[in-house]
Amino acid sequence: MTMGRRLIEDDSDGDGETVQTGVRNRRHSSENHPTDYNIPVTSIDEDMEPAFNVNHRSKEASQYESLDYDVCENVLWRRDQTKIEPKFTVKKDFSRWVISLQIGVFTALVACCINIVIEEVSRVKYGFLKRQVDVNVIRGDLSIPYLWWSLLNLGPVVIGATLVAYVEPVAAGSGIPQVKCYLNGVKVPRIVRIKTLAVKAVGVATSVIGGLAGGKEGPMIHSGAVIAAGISQGKSTTFRRDLKILKHFRDDHEKRDFVVSGAAAGVAAAFGAPIGGTLFSLEEAASFWNQSLIWRTFFASIISSFTLNIILSAYHGLSSFRYRGLFNLGEFAPLPFEYFELPIFMLMGVFGGCTGAVWNALNSRLNKFRSHAIKPRWAKVLEAAFVAVLGATFACIMAYTINDCKPLGNDPTEHPVQLFCQDNEYNAAAALWFQTPEATVKALFHDPPGSHKILTLAVFVIIYYPLSCITYGLSVSLGIFIPTLLIGAAWGRLTASFMVLAFPASSAFVAPGKYALIGAAAQLGGVVRMTLSLSVIILETTGNIGFILPIMLTLMCAKWCGDYFNEGIYDTQIKSSRVPMLPWHVEPEYQQLSARHIMARPVVCVRVEEKVQYLLDILKNTTHNGFPVIEDGDDGSRVNGRLIGLILRSQLVVILKRSFYQESSRFWESTVSIEAFREEYPRYPAVDELHVNEDKCSGDFSVNMSMFMNPSPYSVEEGTSVPRLFQLFRALGLRHLMVVSSENRVRGIITRKDFLKHH
Repeated sequence: MTMGRRLIEDDSDGDGETVQTGVRNRRHSSENHPTDYNIPVTSIDEDMEPAFNVNHRSKEASQYESLDYDVCENVLWRRDQTKIEPKFTVKKDFSRWVISLQIGVFTALVACCINIVIEEVSRVKYGFLKRQVDVNVIRGDLSIPYLWWSLLNLGPVVIGATLVAYVEPVAAGSGIPQVKCYLNGVKVPRIVRIKTLAVKAVGVATSVIGGLAGGKEGPMIHSGAVIAAGISQGKSTTFRRDLKILKHFRDDHEKRDFVVSGAAAGVAAAFGAPIGGTLFSLEEAASFWNQSLIWRTFFASIISSFTLNIILSAYHGLSSFRYRGLFNLGEFAPLPFEYFELPIFMLMGVFGGCTGAVWNALNSRLNKFRSHAIKPRWAKVLEAAFVAVLGATFACIMAYTINDCKPLGNDPTEHPVQLFCQDNEYNAAAALWFQTPEATVKALFHDPPGSHKILTLAVFVIIYYPLSCITYGLSVSLGIFIPTLLIGAAWGRLTASFMVLAFPASSAFVAPGKYALIGAAAQLGGVVRMTLSLSVIILETTGNIGFILPIMLTLMCAKWCGDYFNEGIYDTQIKSSRVPMLPWHVEPEYQQLSARHIMARPVVCVRVEEKVQYLLDILKNTTHNGFPVIEDGDDGSRVNGRLIGLILRSQLVVILKRSFYQESSRFWESTVSIEAFREEYPRYPAVDELHVNEDKCSGDFSVNMSMFMNPSPYSVEEGTSVPRLFQLFRALGLRHLMVVSSENRVRGIITRKDFLKHH
């Protein structure tokens, strides 16, 4: 094996565009052997500086690649632009609005289907369990209801966990971290496929029905993103069907914009908050924005919320539109507050930030343990089943042991359970469990004062806090919004009870529902660390615009306090998964560095006219996704050449597949168009799938890059500071950034992983 091939095989980066190796390997090389790729090999003494920077990247990050947001303005693209008439531009812009409309409608339809299934099955489930409790409490045998409860939890959860573990693992969790990564410019495998949507929809329904500590709101954001990606492309790679429409939207830049709209439509469908959905995409997801995108995103959000409102209101037989979103908090009365309550709300925010930070720390450590100890698929299903039974166990223990009896006249639940209470009474402790988590949150917001004992709320928080922490990370489709809201609402209502108990006069302004809302906001803000979008979501959900100041103060205190200890749960998950997601600001360690310190080198380059055999070699023996095109190299080689363009791996694969060779250009040069590359998007053929005749490889066949390469790639000089590079890289959504000398000769290349410490 030659040194050049060793250099290339030592690099394990799936999106690195250069050849990496350790200094140790080169120090043991006794002589400068010529390489297969004309990469200079410099012998190094122990006391000398290395010939190039060693930029080691871990293998865990190799499965993630960057998206090509930068438009490749090559000859084919420019030729296509000259053919576009003004009418087509208007038609294309109108198509964007039509697609946004379809995204909103279909996202709402999926949300309605999930919601109706959960409601109907849960009604049957908890009605059956109520009858079992009522019958067996008289007989004195409450083990039978417990067994039924465990079995009814076990069945749906096993189905959902099996689908996620064996069919589509990327459908696990809420999907929000994956969507954030995608919109940041990272291609997460299988994230926006139709199979992922199917498993996500079925999985979240079975998980909620199975009584797990989670909700359906978070996964709706992921579902909206998948729907947007599918509708906007006019083809399905899963079903292998191409409708031959919307071909001009088949690139990463256009697809990213539609996914932004889909994520916002998911938030709008989940919470009935179109403005909050738009702000969520701005604050938490998208890295690149423009004015037209904001309007289309807002339009998709409005359509999603309106469609869902019409369908669910009609389904429930309501004459007015009251179901703005899946998470329906009901009608809130005005929530007046005294200004001396603001410090109390801020303290609740601090408490929510601290408990949220502890929750995130415990969950991240637990998931790290899961990744090493629970690897087999059957073990993941078994773990989910165990947690489902654990939830039924805790529910029964709490319902059977706490005798919190309240008059039936104040009954807020659909299935009140009497248990050991007197006639015309129900057990308030059991009522917290005999319904879906969303219904319990709604009850805690609207129950009248005195509906729960302090002991009931305290025990519920103590149980549900670790239970939700254990649940989030299972091999099931579930969100984190509802569990954290439920925990916060419980301890917020508990705070109100303590205040009234300590200061009886405070009952004049301390409303349990008001403090439950503040506690829910504090806990959710302490876990996810959102401020602006979450404030607007709560505002739109409750309809109390006068309460925005307490909510905003609470969320800010929760975020600041939580950020002191660790990051939000989504950012923690992204970091633990080693996804190369660019932060908002460059790492402090990079502030004083320049391009020469972080660039990777030497670079695998191609000449303007390149042999087919060489192209096949670099495609097979490297995992790089971009190659600088050079001319005027040293002695006609590929070393120290002047940069004239950039060619992508995907382009080279299509060129070789369609035999766009220089020697046969008279047959295809006049007919080739950019459609040849759009038809292959997004799943380009693998290099192993290419069937190139041996005479093409062994002969003198070559490829001329002039027509296909990007002739104006972004480049910087070696002395450019890293903060400036970072702003350029992030603002433009770049995938590759060339580093050149003052004479425009290639010195290195920078990708997003070069800005991150652990990649």
